[in-house]
Amino acid sequence: MSKETFKRRAFIGLVSKTTVIGLATSPLSSLAIYTEHKKPNADHVFLTKPYLQNPGPDVITIMWITARNAYSWVEYQTEAGDIIKNHAVTDGMVDANNQIHRIALQDLKPGTRYSYTAFSKEIVDYQPYQITYGTTISSEKYEFITPVLNAKSMAMLIINDIHDRPNSIPHLMTLNGNDPFDFVFFNGDMFNFQKDQQQIIQNMLNPCTDTFASTKPFMYIRGNHETRGKFARQLPTYFNNINGTQYFSFSRGPVHFIALDTGEDKEDEAPVYAGLIDFDAYRKKQAVWLEQQLQSNAYKKAIFKVVLMHIPHYHSGDWHGTMHCREVFGPLFNKYKIDLMISGHTHKYGIHKAQEGHDFPIVIGGGPQDGKRTLIKLKANERSLHLSMIKDDGQEVGTYEIKR
Repeated sequence: MSKETFKRRAFIGLVSKTTVIGLATSPLSSLAIYTEHKKPNADHVFLTKPYLQNPGPDVITIMWITARNAYSWVEYQTEAGDIIKNHAVTDGMVDANNQIHRIALQDLKPGTRYSYTAFSKEIVDYQPYQITYGTTISSEKYEFITPVLNAKSMAMLIINDIHDRPNSIPHLMTLNGNDPFDFVFFNGDMFNFQKDQQQIIQNMLNPCTDTFASTKPFMYIRGNHETRGKFARQLPTYFNNINGTQYFSFSRGPVHFIALDTGEDKEDEAPVYAGLIDFDAYRKKQAVWLEQQLQSNAYKKAIFKVVLMHIPHYHSGDWHGTMHCREVFGPLFNKYKIDLMISGHTHKYGIHKAQEGHDFPIVIGGGPQDGKRTLIKLKANERSLHLSMIKDDGQEVGTYEIKR
């Protein structure tokens, strides 16, 4: 008998004996055991407060980040309901031993107020047959309201081109005053380039949660600057867009939105990318998807149709990204008669009326320097859609209205 064969048989025998003991002493009938490590770890902390993503009438995703690996869950309830515990499961395995936590709450009731608390139990050690837990930390209790199904109205705020100026987020949000809003939409270039997790936390996530994002959701599409830097490919991990993609469509009240990812404004062959991008093919792929959305019943039934994308295909120079968006997206916008486009990118705010090339107005938000930053407020009901652009000093610098 070889030494390797003996080792294997000895191991099988040990497993059999341990299983018998487990059957006799535990209803779990399992080799795997876990222990509790009671000593608190000062490094086991939340790096972000919970932030809301992917909102729908019956679903919402709650995300947060911890400094150490953990098993996480959410406990939530309606005002008069029982507490429900929910954790994330992927392919039959509960998400654990991670630091970026994403818990989707499903089967919610439309137009309903929920309270929730996030929990993370540290995993001190994770061996094949023994898991050692540490202490559990919890967030404050927060509330959110699910969107009303078939709502008659909607309100949103749009921010673009922050470029790693975290103080701009709370400042622009104050310009909304006490006006109600359903969600915030970030229309690209929140960063100059992607370097690490701390940048995402410090320059976007924490300013958002300190201001609104634990109780109001936000959506986010990339600008051309989010495609740059060594951490750019990890960026999508920190957000949960509708359908889990970088481009998506959704309806809110009487408005159907289509959000596109316009990619980089440089050619794919630009030397700075060293052959590591392929945005032309990516935009062409989106164009096929875009036409499907423009032919959908949700689009046809909507009273108002709005496109959100970072690089406008007009009024933004003749860089390659602009011209390629004009080529692949522009004819579809005109053919299917969108009502409005909202963009950023140029750092020059303005409202450009319909003209040759685009049969609809193009609104471009400003930024990122003081005096050029803007907050766009969009409201709609079944009779009209109204847009107001507020400069960072509180002055209204543009309005547009569409009547039904």
